[in-house]
Amino acid sequence: MPKPTAEPAADIPLDAKLRPTQARAQDTYEVVLATAGELLVEAGFEQLTTNAICKRAGLTPPALYRYFPNKYAILKELGDRLMRIQDEAVFAWMAAGGLEGDTASERVAKVAALLTDVIDMTRRFPGGAAIGRALRAVPMLQQLRFASRNMVAEQFGEVLAARFPAVPATRIAVATRMMVELTYAATEMAIEEPEQDAGALSQEIGRLFDRYFETFDVEL
Repeated sequence: MPKPTAEPAADIPLDAKLRPTQARAQDTYEVVLATAGELLVEAGFEQLTTNAICKRAGLTPPALYRYFPNKYAILKELGDRLMRIQDEAVFAWMAAGGLEGDTASERVAKVAALLTDVIDMTRRFPGGAAIGRALRAVPMLQQLRFASRNMVAEQFGEVLAARFPAVPATRIAVATRMMVELTYAATEMAIEEPEQDAGALSQEIGRLFDRYFETFDVEL
């Protein structure tokens, strides 16, 4: 579990001050983010400072502050990007019929492939594990995760409602939240414990989902 992190004051801005449009400015913007990701991995969020980012990146503080008001805004941008690529992968998977399959093994394999992909992209993302820890530990930034969770759960709900039209909407809502939370938990487990076999873990999640959905056709 991540250690509690001091909550920034409510009036601390969390959005980037300026979105660059010129190539040179875009390069500076990306260098700040990439450097912050590196430092997050090395030292963690508590030790991350804008001065440390500037020193590592060879930038002056005014160059950084032109785009970001503080380290929280930098982390928010990194978190937005990480959540976005994860969500896009899930939505593409659903659109391609990820929850469908003629056999249990086919359905399990599809779920496992998605989760393995999400784990891999999180591992590859600069500072991905450290970003995840910070988003869980800083209450003000947890809204990024909650927004992603709710959006994915809503999409899952629409797919499940169409697949199981006789199942009450209240149960669909609970099921989708459980699916998303379990997927997050499995991803975090794989990221925080590198010795975990992501493929084997993903297979187990696929089996859990498939067996669970079997109960939707049973009158309880």
